[in-house]
Amino acid sequence: MIQKAYDRESLSEAQVFRCHKMFKEGRESVEDENYGVPLLTSRTAEKEQRVRHLLNTDRRLGVRMIAEQLGMDKMVVHKIISENLGMRKICAKLVPKVLTDVQKQNHVDVSKDLLESIEEDTRFFGNVITGYEI
Repeated sequence: MIQKAYDRESLSEAQVFRCHKMFKEGRESVEDENYGVPLLTSRTAEKEQRVRHLLNTDRRLGVRMIAEQLGMDKMVVHKIISENLGMRKICAKLVPKVLTDVQKQNHVDVSKDLLESIEEDTRFFGNVITGYEI
């Protein structure tokens, strides 16, 4: 709920648990400790490019497998896939959420072609084989 309200300005659940653990172990300061290392949870263009390349290679990869191969946090990989790349998981493949204009036009063209085939030959559907009949 807090993340919806404050977006990137808020801590993730994992970060809250890490902070809780540190304070429980004796930490007293709330100031960030700068070690000169970029945060593992940050999303960068380079990370996005690496995730995109892996997905283009094999769309069946899961978030955990991508995170392990790239040495990144699972939440970061998930956010890159869902928010930056606009993809979601359907069955075993990650696919774009929104069709491109070319894909939409292809759907229209195929639908028009099917309608024309039906108008020309009323027995057209008798020649159609669906995946359930195989």
